Amino acid sequence: IEGDIRRFFYLPLQHSEDMADQDRQQALFQTRMERTPDDRWAEHHREVIARFGRFPHRNRALGRETTPEEQAFLDEDGFRG
Repeated sequence: IEGDIRRFFYLPLQHSEDMADQDRQQALFQTRMERTPDDRWAEHHREVIARFGRFPHRNRALGRETTPEEQAFLDEDGFRG
């Protein structure tokens, strides 16, 4: 499968809030894909889950309370997914 299509197949793992899925997508990106500048997004998604256990930008839509640490992250970083 071509790289761009393969990358598309990995997106559900990248957008999962499960750390095992994040680890899996990182392994797939590192072993089965040529490196591109866009790989930073896969790494960033994993870092967010490692830090918070969830994507803080989803909190309002999912009816979750945002912690002060998450709010500071959102205010500083502007990451929205």
